[in-house]
This record gives sequence, structure tokens and C-alpha cells, in this order.
Amino acid sequence: MFQPTFGNAVQEYFVKRFRNVAEERRIRLEALKTREDAEHYVKDVRNKTSAIFALPTEKTPLNAVCTGTEQRDGFRIEKIIYQSRPGLPVTSNLYLPDANNEKIPAVVFLCGHSAEGKSADVYQTAAITLATQGYAVLVIDPFSQGERYQFLNVPNANSINGSCTREHCMIGKQQLLVDEFFGSWRAWDAIRGLDYLLERPEIDPARVSVTGNSGGGTMTSFVNALEPRFTAAAPSCYITSWQRNIENELAADAEQIPPGISGLGCEMGDLILARAPRPTLILGQKNDFFDARGTRETYEEVKRVYSLLGAEENVQLFIGPTNHGYSRHNREAMYKFFAQHNGISGELREPAETATLPPKSLQCVPAGQVEYLSGRRHARDFTMEIADQFAVKRKKHSAIELKNLVTERLGIKNIVTPYYRTLRVQIVNQETPKQYFLSRFALEVEPAIPAVLKLISESAYYHLPSNHSALLHIPHLASAEELPEMYTKHENVFGLDIRGIGETRPLGGDQHTREFFAPYSYDYHFASCHILLGESYLAAKVKDILGTLKLLQEYGYKEIHISGRGQGAIPAALAALIHGDIASVTLYNAPQSWDAMLREPISLWPQSCMLKGILKETDLPEIYGALNNLEMIRPWDNLFNEVNK
Repeated sequence: MFQPTFGNAVQEYFVKRFRNVAEERRIRLEALKTREDAEHYVKDVRNKTSAIFALPTEKTPLNAVCTGTEQRDGFRIEKIIYQSRPGLPVTSNLYLPDANNEKIPAVVFLCGHSAEGKSADVYQTAAITLATQGYAVLVIDPFSQGERYQFLNVPNANSINGSCTREHCMIGKQQLLVDEFFGSWRAWDAIRGLDYLLERPEIDPARVSVTGNSGGGTMTSFVNALEPRFTAAAPSCYITSWQRNIENELAADAEQIPPGISGLGCEMGDLILARAPRPTLILGQKNDFFDARGTRETYEEVKRVYSLLGAEENVQLFIGPTNHGYSRHNREAMYKFFAQHNGISGELREPAETATLPPKSLQCVPAGQVEYLSGRRHARDFTMEIADQFAVKRKKHSAIELKNLVTERLGIKNIVTPYYRTLRVQIVNQETPKQYFLSRFALEVEPAIPAVLKLISESAYYHLPSNHSALLHIPHLASAEELPEMYTKHENVFGLDIRGIGETRPLGGDQHTREFFAPYSYDYHFASCHILLGESYLAAKVKDILGTLKLLQEYGYKEIHISGRGQGAIPAALAALIHGDIASVTLYNAPQSWDAMLREPISLWPQSCMLKGILKETDLPEIYGALNNLEMIRPWDNLFNEVNK
């Protein structure tokens, strides 16, 4: 109905936050003056990344099998399936040069976001070239690519549509509820692939490198930081800076959002510095959405630390002349760099053409998907298993215990009475018998992102009027759309556009549609920004409500009723619990539970309404049960359909 007045507020808020993180880190880096300083910094960021990724403590049997071999001129390709976790199959191709009597260097090759995974022509070309240069190359199918799609044959998968990035984000947000990070799962697949390689008698463990492009560049950067056994790394088309990504409105997959890493003061360069002075080639492209300016900046800061460590030559930079992708220019820079650090000589350029194989020839599974393997498990099976374990262990809380728990989990501290601005009144149904006014007030609960309070009435107000009783409604998407219905239910009705909806619904963002709940939308992006900072978008929305309640009470409202609809029902319920003095709570179209959001393969509930690891401690039904005078009206399931309609 109305255009957002503060449509750029949330984005600019995060730009400032991430610039501050980068500036504070820059000051720390500039303070490094000696080798000892640099070594201390390396140890610090290594410890931070290890804590964030929280990999399994036990390495279970790989149960690796070779399901077939393709013999080519000068090398062969073995089709390998190993289990990175019990029952979780990883499909891969191992390229091996024809037999010789010496141990050979190896490369773990991590694919980017290609639907074909390991069989994509660009990855085959790189693997074939490396094999002809004398390397063993293990190319791994990531989750939801190649033969590892996770949402085949599931109902209501239209929001996924066979997209690997959409599958990743669905897995990631459901794992968030059980305190798992999808990036750790992706990294673990690669680490177990390294385990498999090092079991092979042909491999020289002193010469094992890792490379990948885009999403594979992400994983190369992650496992570089996490794994001590790699001897060289070449991440392509990923390394820039989180500051640049946020400034450029660049959303990223769930696995690319390490929780809390920015809150710990880290930047992308720290993924390299965590293993300094390991030989590392940073690859980028001139015309890449991963901003090449950030790539150059990161290289310069990393090079300075390497220099303090006496190994400036161990880090190099190559920026290709073209678009995002592992182009021939970048591949050949990688061949040269790895050869330099692995004692490889000879022709290091690709032939004019490389004969790649059709995907079917590289399949590890006859049917082409792990979906059809007997006894296989998908990522969501593990998520539900963890949720089951949490449900058994969760204690039942008293009302005060629950309030204290939720307050602490949301990081709610002192809520002050917000300053408010009076905005222009909006007139609806002007000059008709149904005319009414929306008096609007911008509440600076957090000054950079006003929460907009709207009073629906027959008169215009240019001040916040006082009264005894009021209804405060938290909408699904915009209070202007829902207030007319609420107006018939109470005498004094306010609607509150908490951050990210209504008056602060973003005007931009890296998305292909203006649909709010679309994968990769701005709502997902801003929730991810909070995760990087070790915070919660949902907690910030609750703070908006608590600040508003404090203001209304100071204006004489002694009896306040709260209602919430859809995604607004969750922060409404949490705020009512924390506040503790709400006359009644009415929740329309609320979710049944956080647990229910991961029980079906597909859930439309957004990441922004989820709390990291909350199912360890409580769930929405317990919160609902602690609210005074609660009425639940037409709850929604995972697809936003009414339950038992």
C-alpha cells in the first residue's frame, strides 16, 4: 500500500557495522611489528576459526568403495564413494596418473555451485590437466550437486526446484535450530576426502594441495584454516572481504556464513592467516561479484603478515581478466603455483582442447543419485536425529526460568524509552465513508533503524496520544495492510513495523524477486549478517517491540494487549514473555514450533525467525504455555497453510 520510508535503513546499518569490524581489525594488523606479533596473531585466528567450525571429534570409518574405472590416455579415473559420516555418502572421482614407482603429489579439488558437481567441464579440465602433470586429484561432489541432491522425491519442493544454492540454504536454516553450521558439514566432507587420499599408497603426504572456485573457493578457504595437513592452497573467486560483500548487498549460501566470525573481529583474510605461512595463491577475477578490490586489499594485508613471518614469497595474487569462474587464466596460474611448491616441472599450460567425459561416465551410483543407495542418509536425517536428542534432554522450566532463559538467549539487556519522530500522516480511503488515518511515529529503539509505530483512527495525531488501554499488533509483513482488520477488535489499535518489514522493508538487495520469502532475499541476507556478527535478527526485532512497550507505558498505557500474525507472531510471543505484564496475547497464523520447522524437508519459515541452537533449551510450545491469556487463531504449518483447516 505504501512505499517504505526507511527502505535503506537495515542495509546501511550493516554497512556501518561491518566497516567498524574491518577498521578495528586493520588497527590490530597495523600494530603487528615483529615475527612474534605475527605468530601470536596467527595462533589467535586459528583458535577462533577452530571454535566457530566445531568439527566432529571422531572420525568414523570411511567405508570407501570404488564402483568403476575409466581408463584414459596417460591416466585413469576411479569412481569413489566414501562416507564422511555414518551412512552419509560422498561421491567423488579420483584422477590418477598411470603407474610409476614414486609417491606423487595430490590435490583435493572442491567444486563451486555447478549443478553437475564433479562432472562439470571446467572441473574435469582442471583435474585432467593436473593428472597429466603427475598429480592425483580427488574431485568431490558437494551436497546438492552432481550425485548428491538432498531433496529428490520430497513433497512441496517447488521452492527448491533442483537448485543447489536453495537446497543449501534450506539445510542450513534447519541445522541452525540444532546449533549446527552447514559450512562445517561441507568442510568435513573435504577433510574426510583428504583422509581417503592419505590412505592411498600412491600419495606423498608432504605434497597435498587444495583448490576450488566460488563455493569451492569458499570451502578451500575454510579447510585451509581448519586442516594442518594441506601443504598449499589456491582459493579462486571467493576471497574478498565480508565488508565488501555487505556493502555490495551480496547474499551468500548458508555454508558461507560462519556464525560469529565477524563478531570475533575476523575477516576473510584470517582464513588464510590461520595457516600462515602456508603457500597460498589468492585467485580472483576482474569482473566478479566477489569484489576484486577486496581481493587485492586482502592480499596486501596477508602479505604483510607473511613478510613478518619471513615468507612473503609464499603468498601470491592473480586476478583474471574475465568474469566469475575458474577460467583458463586462473587455472594456469594455479598449475604454476602448485608446481612451484610441489617440485613439478614440464608443460604447465592446458592444451587448446581437453576431451572431457559425459557426466554419466563419471557417475559413482548407477542411478546417478545417492538418493537411490540402500541405507543412505541425507543431511536432514541427522538434523532430525539431533533434534530428537535435544527433545529428550530438555528440562521443563518454571515461568521465571523460561523468562530468564529467553532474555539471556536473545541478549536483551537494558531497554530504554526510545526517542520518537512524528512522520507524515497517511490517509486511507480518502473522502469516502471508510476514510481513516494512520498516524505514524518513528521510534529510535536503535537510532539507525527506526521501528515505525502506527495508530489507526478517525483523526490524525501529530503527537503520541495517551490512553489507558491499547492493542499493539505485530504484522506478518506490514502493519498498514493488517491494521484495518485489527481496528474492529479494539478501541486503540497500534501497528508496529519492526525492522525489516513494512516501513523498513528493504528497497534493494541481491535477489531475483521482490518476494519476501524467496531464497536469497534481503530478509535472508540480513539474518545472515546478524549470524556473522554472532547475533540474531529475531532478537533485534524483539528489542523493537520491548522499546515500544516501554514508550507506551510511559504515555499512560497501563493495559496493553499484544497480537502478532505469521512471522510477527514469534517476536510478539517472545516480547510478551520477557515483558511479563501484558494483558493478553493473540497469535494469528503462528508456527506450531521451531521443532516442526525441521520435521518436513521443506519449510517456508524464514531464517530470520529462528534462533541458533534454541532447541537445546526450549521450544515455542513452552513459550506459548507461559503467556497470560493466550489465544491461538489458525496456526500455520511449514508451508503457511492453516493447520487442520
